[in-house]
Amino acid sequence: MRCTTRRAAFALGALCAWCGCRRSALDERAPAPAVASSPPAAAVVSSPPASATPAQPEDAGAGLEASSSAELPDVRTDWCLDGWRGLDEGTCYLVPRDGERRGATLLVYLSGIVPPVPRSPQKEKVQRIVAAAAARAGAVALLPRGRRGIGPAGAKDWWAWPTSAGDHSLYAAAMVAEWSAARAKLEAALGRFDRVYLAGSSSGAYFLSTLALTGAVEMDGYAAASGGAAGLGASRAVATARRPFYVGYASGDPTHGGPKALGAFLAAAGWPVRVAEHPGGHGAREVYLDEAFAFWDSVARDAGP
Repeated sequence: MRCTTRRAAFALGALCAWCGCRRSALDERAPAPAVASSPPAAAVVSSPPASATPAQPEDAGAGLEASSSAELPDVRTDWCLDGWRGLDEGTCYLVPRDGERRGATLLVYLSGIVPPVPRSPQKEKVQRIVAAAAARAGAVALLPRGRRGIGPAGAKDWWAWPTSAGDHSLYAAAMVAEWSAARAKLEAALGRFDRVYLAGSSSGAYFLSTLALTGAVEMDGYAAASGGAAGLGASRAVATARRPFYVGYASGDPTHGGPKALGAFLAAAGWPVRVAEHPGGHGAREVYLDEAFAFWDSVARDAGP
């Protein structure tokens, strides 16, 4: 299949994020459990009761199907698995069954690193999880692809996100521009979205946290799961528009120190934040997105019309 990637210059720093991402080279594979440290006092932390179990993944297309509108494309690409449609060669999307309605919510999700093969456990897991959670929230889902050649050691040629300062300056602006173009395509067919959220796991969480803190993107809310760090964006976090930010991690994830520190930093900087710890290991989960949507909705309700 054809693969396209745009390049542009965009100066951002994320050296801390790179260090965290290198510890999870195999990304969506759960690492060995580690002893959890206590949650940050500065952030609002919620933990499930001991009897709770993580949400189980559902079928990739559960509750979702592509719009019947002739304006929405269906590009054939091995980036998109069953139940998803290709907006272009590197972007998948799903809309609710009532997707012709106006005023929908859009979720842009950045997966962790993914091997460059038609099917893989990493790709299947993330696309299944995002589809199921978006269905429950009634949200349109957009799943862009990263770039090959910038992955961590041991997975250099996998699809990944720029998590070093040098890679940010080369690729981040073009990637953000691609999401904006994809959003415009969807809005041309479905109408303007009332709210747009940016979420991601592992490598995607590190990338989005730097984008959010530096103001490189401005969404209605953010969610970082199994990853994320303040990094060099910390110096600009107070001046940036402070949108609701959900941070989720697992107690058995060796990299959980990064997201815990991110949650504490966001709270200290005055961002609306919810930090949630769950049992288990590294990777994407439906429960993180379910909690993120609930948190975003609660902040929107509190803000009023």
